[in-house]
Amino acid sequence: MQPRIIEAPARRLLGFSQLMSRAEDQTALLWRTFMPRRREVASSTSPDLFSVTQYPAGYFAAYDPHAVFCKWAAVAVADATPVPVGMAPLTIPAGQYAVFDYRGSSLDTRVFAYILLEWLPASGFVLDDRPHLEVLGPGYRNADPTSEEEIWIPIRPQLASGG
Repeated sequence: MQPRIIEAPARRLLGFSQLMSRAEDQTALLWRTFMPRRREVASSTSPDLFSVTQYPAGYFAAYDPHAVFCKWAAVAVADATPVPVGMAPLTIPAGQYAVFDYRGSSLDTRVFAYILLEWLPASGFVLDDRPHLEVLGPGYRNADPTSEEEIWIPIRPQLASGG
């Protein structure tokens, strides 16, 4: 599976966020909270849904299933879009992303193991400290083996070791 490498502009999202860990995953609850209210966003700029993960510095240094991160369920909006009560804005900074077209169940985490443990070390890139995205378009079907989504991994060129 080879990604597209793209320069993404900054984008603004509106939605709900939740602190969680892999050991105490609250993703389903987050989406159950967001989906009934997503139509309250006055003017989304895309029909896609965005699952965003903000990892703290050092998160990937050593795997800890109890390490906490922030997960978002959101939609893309124009800058001036009003924020519905209880929701919050999130700005995704511009930057380079490796975009993987993934087909399979959202419950199958092997794709992330491949990206982080195989593709990334051989790619000439390293993770950048920006949010990770999953763009859930019209082909997305939660937990369905035929589901389609885009996995956006923030990257930057690996610095050559110099002397």
